[in-house]
Amino acid sequence: MFCNLILSLSLWAVLAPSTCKFCACLQKGVQPAEVVSVRVKKPGGAVRPTTVSEVLKQIKAYCKRGKLVDAHGKEIYFYRMAGCWGNPPADYQEILQRQSKELQKLRKHYHVIEMTCNPSGEQISE
Repeated sequence: MFCNLILSLSLWAVLAPSTCKFCACLQKGVQPAEVVSVRVKKPGGAVRPTTVSEVLKQIKAYCKRGKLVDAHGKEIYFYRMAGCWGNPPADYQEILQRQSKELQKLRKHYHVIEMTCNPSGEQISE
């Protein structure tokens, strides 16, 4: 009976469709369905979000030794962008400068995927 259980679990693992082949290697705090960017075809038109999963498929990402890498073997890093302020804070220029420096450093070692700070795609007003 125990052998049958092991055999059936093994078959299930092989035959079951993989819902997320990147999940085991995905950066902590990042989910496959999260929005990376948003496109609006025309003003006032429909919003088309692009998800983490879609981006990873586009760049042919895969897991290598527990790390998520692109088609060229460069490790992938998801970076959540700042700057979606209706009324920006007093130090917004410093925040954006710091962000720019962080991105420069990260790009030296990673394939950086910038995640929008406005996943809804709605116009932000003051």
